[in-house]
Amino acid sequence: MKEYELKYGCNPNQKPSRIFMQDGELPVEILNGKPGFINFLDALNGYQLARELHEATGYPAAASFKHVSPAGAAIGLPLSEVEEKVFFTDGLPLSPLACAYVRARGADRVCSYGDWVALSDICDEETAAVIAPEVSDGVIAPGYTKKALDILKGKRKGAYSIVKIDPNYKPKQAEFKDVYGITFQQGRNEFVINADLLQNIVTNNKALPENAKRDLIISLITLKYTQSNSVCYTAGGQAIGIGAGQQSRIHCTQLAGSKADNWFLRHHPMVLNLPFKHDIPRPVRDNAIDVYVSGGFSGDSYDGAFSDVFTEPPPEFTSDERKRWIAGTSGVSLGSDAFFPFGDNIERANKSGVSFIAQPGGSIRDDNVIEMCNKYDIVMAFTGMRLFHH
Repeated sequence: MKEYELKYGCNPNQKPSRIFMQDGELPVEILNGKPGFINFLDALNGYQLARELHEATGYPAAASFKHVSPAGAAIGLPLSEVEEKVFFTDGLPLSPLACAYVRARGADRVCSYGDWVALSDICDEETAAVIAPEVSDGVIAPGYTKKALDILKGKRKGAYSIVKIDPNYKPKQAEFKDVYGITFQQGRNEFVINADLLQNIVTNNKALPENAKRDLIISLITLKYTQSNSVCYTAGGQAIGIGAGQQSRIHCTQLAGSKADNWFLRHHPMVLNLPFKHDIPRPVRDNAIDVYVSGGFSGDSYDGAFSDVFTEPPPEFTSDERKRWIAGTSGVSLGSDAFFPFGDNIERANKSGVSFIAQPGGSIRDDNVIEMCNKYDIVMAFTGMRLFHH
């Protein structure tokens, strides 16, 4: 196939729309459904992210993409009992690839609503089974087992978009993009991200354990496919907070930090034991949790907005308890796609348990940023490589 006609472009008024190759065959095959313009942007960026995570770590990897940025990304580490409860997978059989998607989706379940799934490996039955009940637009993978394909074809009344990509495809080195009738050209960003980037540790604390190196690599690869400006918090083999597309570095850090805080709060026993009614829709449950961890309702402030979600009003999740829980976090890794211009970013990162940072360096205030890291005993490496993506 040399081209696919799409329903429309970014918006319904943008017609005609298609994906095509100037030379040769498309490396993708639509197995089911009819993906749109933005779907394919998410699919192709998400697949590159998942593939690079797999190549860098050796684990199967997955990404949950929305509007051309990842809502989550992860590698296929096993889930603990607590994580199974957090991600609502208690008792389910999970392959390593399924664990990767469960983690990627679980980074921010509210933002992942209606996501595009990207998988590094052939989609197996266990992975298809955890994708099946989620609200999702489509999936891309290098292949599918027969059982996995049968499961996925049952989504959205048979209209779920399923795309297969040739894992051996290698794009040309030059990239082109038209804006306002003007053509831009640049070389593809084929920079390889690995532990070699983390050797230039500029802080007093230089103890960088292997799990932190892994999480920093996951953070940096995630940033490579996230709309800039951005920072990415990671822990336990997955992204836990991504601050995509902000004009200010501190706003990236604040946004991603608030998402990381919510991720940790979802592990709190009070959240794990919320008295949900049976068979409520997943998005309603996820929205209720998001409101609860932000202190939006509880105790006397419970106003019935979620009265059909719980069997009884949930106990109050006080501000003091939320702060206490977050203050107990540590060992979080943080990557930045460009340098930190001020130490306020480090102050904010410290509040979310950040212990390890990787950033390009090169600010005229690097000394101030290093000083703030030393104040909180944070390990920071200068990578020397910016990772803007637009």
